[in-house]
Amino acid sequence: MKIRIPYIGAFVLLLGMSGCSETIEPKPLTYTQILTGTVKKTWLLTSFQVIDEGVESEVVPARNLFNGTCEADDQYVFYANAERKFEFTNGPTKCSASEPDVLLTDQWILTNANATLEFAFPVLSTQPLPFVIKSLTSNSMTLEIYLDQVFGDDTNASYRFNFTSSSN
Repeated sequence: MKIRIPYIGAFVLLLGMSGCSETIEPKPLTYTQILTGTVKKTWLLTSFQVIDEGVESEVVPARNLFNGTCEADDQYVFYANAERKFEFTNGPTKCSASEPDVLLTDQWILTNANATLEFAFPVLSTQPLPFVIKSLTSNSMTLEIYLDQVFGDDTNASYRFNFTSSSN
């Protein structure tokens, strides 16, 4: 009889624990939420630098990358949803009236272990590229892409891009 009591006690304990059900709501990591906000966050490319053989260029305004002002106000939107939706959208100024509001839709991937953010960056490519997050605050972000990782060769150069958030 003494042997059965621990088994019965364990069985009752398991039944009691299985009767409790708490709905677990997944919450984004704080670092991720800085990127996406609680629903979505919009970022604007403000400047860039070229680092070649360890020598940094001056900081260049992003508008110098584009032919006209219509591209300089385009927006990078990161969503805080399970699909990790990313949109590259026209800003307030379109290059033509027939141009769509959303120019590209894709996904973003954030890897905390090595602070890598992968997303399609139309300035360089419409395919996802691996950017190292140099800094990320609620209103500014600096990303760097190392060209040897993109081209798989000995290129000792990188591009550093600076963004500001236009939403929280």
